[in-house]
Amino acid sequence: MSSSQSMENGPRNAAHQQSQSNGAQSRVPTDEEVALMEKTKVTTSLLEYIDRFKLPYMNDVSCYEKLLKIGQGTFGEVFKARCKKTGRMVALKKILMENEKEGFPITALREVKMLQQLKHQHITELIEICSSKSGNPQKERATFYLVFTFCEHDLAGLLSNKKVQLTMTHCKTLMKHLLSGLHQIHHSSILHRDMKAANVLITRDGVLKLADFGLARPIFKQRNHLYTNRVVTLWYRPPELLLGEREYGPAIDIWGAGCIMAELWTRAPILQGDTEQKQLQLISQLCGSIVPEVWPEVDKLPLFRQMELPQNLNRIVTTRLGSIIKDSNAVNLIDRLLTLNPAKRGSAEEALDHTFFFTTPEPKEDVRDLMAGIHQSLFEYTQGRGAHAGRGRGGGQPHNGPVRAPNPPRQNNLANTGYHDMVF
Repeated sequence: MSSSQSMENGPRNAAHQQSQSNGAQSRVPTDEEVALMEKTKVTTSLLEYIDRFKLPYMNDVSCYEKLLKIGQGTFGEVFKARCKKTGRMVALKKILMENEKEGFPITALREVKMLQQLKHQHITELIEICSSKSGNPQKERATFYLVFTFCEHDLAGLLSNKKVQLTMTHCKTLMKHLLSGLHQIHHSSILHRDMKAANVLITRDGVLKLADFGLARPIFKQRNHLYTNRVVTLWYRPPELLLGEREYGPAIDIWGAGCIMAELWTRAPILQGDTEQKQLQLISQLCGSIVPEVWPEVDKLPLFRQMELPQNLNRIVTTRLGSIIKDSNAVNLIDRLLTLNPAKRGSAEEALDHTFFFTTPEPKEDVRDLMAGIHQSLFEYTQGRGAHAGRGRGGGQPHNGPVRAPNPPRQNNLANTGYHDMVF
């Protein structure tokens, strides 16, 4: 082979050699994939994912017209966009490419992998991956986008609008959707690790979908697998993570589900600490003192003796929430989901069997009737409310929680709106 031929086939040969060196079955990229690699400097890791999970071939992002920025975080940005060819609305999640030597972030690859495993009506749907053209591929990388089916609202945005009034049927339907999606995630041996109201999306047809799998990880069957405990936005972070636990499981997502369920009535996050220490204090004030008598071996967690944990506090979940939620079954389910001991917190499947879902009024297939009265998209980011409204997660601690609590609506004329703004 001549030197010119060798140079011309460089990307294809490099991909072929990398595949062999990784012990994978030999595969020569197509001409289109070679062009993609030359344009974006992407390595074969992405091509292998495209193959393995049968992702649609990458279009250029210019196929979509950006309409509105609806989210931002350490991962990048999210835009509402329209397909120029079909008119279909989508969500474009821009992938942050800083400090990426391999051409495509491993965090994004993980998210793609998780989403391809999770095909479910209550989990957000990945349509394709798009890229933008790089003016000079030798000096700069292309920008990548994950393209999702568009959902008109997130739960944080809906709850921030006092005109949106939820009935008991709405609450039951939304929680049934949420727990069904969460059950599918855990049944697929995956941890979500960022359960919060802003990651709960709702379509115009009133169907709830869980979103944002950027922090998701597989559940490992072998014991002693250590994860990072620096996950889950602070207001929704369970006590075991705050105390330094690294060998955790689905119970961390169940705690988040409990926080979200309570929020359907309080209309604001119920535990708004600004540090890990403050968050533990708020949890103790609501759920009782964190002691071995109620949580065996909690004193063995790494940070147990470093944190100042309030003593002699009784659990008051049912009394505090009972004054707001006029349904004893709803209060009882939240009380179970917010159990201090993760081993006793239960599963999403068990929660779906709770009496709450089988008493009158029963949940419906969707909350389409609620959506009918809402004529604009409501997102945490665009509404200027919540943990990360209108800004990124900030600094070098992307999941250390918000700097300040969100501002509640003004207190005038709230008596009949269902808005309580109860912060515990």
